[in-house]
Amino acid sequence: MRLYLALALQALWTGVCQAAIQHYPAAWGHYDVCKSQIYSDEGLTWDYMACQPETADMTQYLKVMLDPPNITCGNPPETYCALENPYMCNNECDASTEELAHPPELMFDIEGRNPTTFWQSTSWKRYPKALLVNITLSWNKTIELTDDIVLTFESGRPEQMVLEKSLDYGRSWQPYQFYATDCLDAFTMEPKTVQDLTQHTLLDIICTEDYSRGYVWKYDKTVRFEIKDRFALFAGPQLHNMASLYGQLDTTKNLRDFFTITDLRIRLLRPATGATMVDENNLSRYFYAISDIKVQGRCKCNLHANSCVFDKEKLSCECEHNTTGPDCGRCKRNYQGRAWSAGSYLPIPKGTANICIPNNIGPVIRPNVSSLGVANRKEVAPQVALSTAPSVHVANRKRARVCDNELMRCQNGGVCISNVRCNCPSAYTGLLCEKPLCESELGGCRGASSGQRPLRPASSFVLLLLLGLALH
Repeated sequence: MRLYLALALQALWTGVCQAAIQHYPAAWGHYDVCKSQIYSDEGLTWDYMACQPETADMTQYLKVMLDPPNITCGNPPETYCALENPYMCNNECDASTEELAHPPELMFDIEGRNPTTFWQSTSWKRYPKALLVNITLSWNKTIELTDDIVLTFESGRPEQMVLEKSLDYGRSWQPYQFYATDCLDAFTMEPKTVQDLTQHTLLDIICTEDYSRGYVWKYDKTVRFEIKDRFALFAGPQLHNMASLYGQLDTTKNLRDFFTITDLRIRLLRPATGATMVDENNLSRYFYAISDIKVQGRCKCNLHANSCVFDKEKLSCECEHNTTGPDCGRCKRNYQGRAWSAGSYLPIPKGTANICIPNNIGPVIRPNVSSLGVANRKEVAPQVALSTAPSVHVANRKRARVCDNELMRCQNGGVCISNVRCNCPSAYTGLLCEKPLCESELGGCRGASSGQRPLRPASSFVLLLLLGLALH
């Protein structure tokens, strides 16, 4: 009975301690925690993990620019006709009247309003000269896409369009996807769909005709760039195997860059004209109008931050792991003891933090991490007080003096070796020999006969619970 009680007490006490220390949730699929405090042979330490911000609606943080700048309707006021009925001309646009204006910010306002709000271009008054519009969305921050890009057109969907991306803040551009009613005629490309792609052809730039047919435009208003269908090539149709996707993103830079942007550009090349030829006598039927743009993603923080803040019209990662910069792309000052490296999704589910370490701190004493399979998971927390000695900051010292200084001395008969480590008696362990070795043994340190400090008494609630278990 005593043995049973001892085992039950140890198990319950361990669970209570872990619940108090580990404040992170049980699910790790989103890498949402950067570090947690744990106990190891060296005392209270940090367990560092790869982490990233939650996905969000990124359109609330962007700036939009139109080219040409005067392409928005309403100056001068203009009346438009319906594409399917050239005699129904009751759509007015007047930039000087709020109820009749259609400025670009209406591409990002709340959906579901009645009447629908939307941005609208001038009509195709200069036909046959092309009606060209560039809509540039800029974040001034590196963004990782996590869901489909969706454009909702209030008028007919364009007959020709290109979606482009930039990774260098708009200095250079590359196509994401081409859209046309006839891909061969418009772009000399064979039409394809995302379902035609494989893991090996995922990075191919395709032209699709799925979103440009104008015959049923009244019911099909959206144009998509399918992110999730591409994810599904690695994670399965329902994205259940995210481990496979994270593994691919971690090891294949080109794949990771494919879903990373700083800017998007929508190039509108030809408006919807319906099933017939262009009616040159009624060009007010032809224009572009967008009621909504959806861009879901997260700040790229190189797996060194789990939050991103928007301050002074700018997004920036709240960096952890002793990193800094808008994308946590470099080590903080005095934490350049080794070269900066991005965090890693592997091994799943916690990844590898690849933290920046202090400069010139001498030998770094780390717990045994062989059971984790990854080096650099745990580091001694430099700013957390040990159980029997005050904390000491060593980041700015030329050499760490772990023991035999005015603040930290070897305890319980330990001997300081070269000021950097304690040689402990066989019955003690820890950075300063402050922990009885028997604490890690089955049953812990029991009784005064051991000559070592006993476990802290359990609370009355725990004791009553164990008594109840024993009686059963």
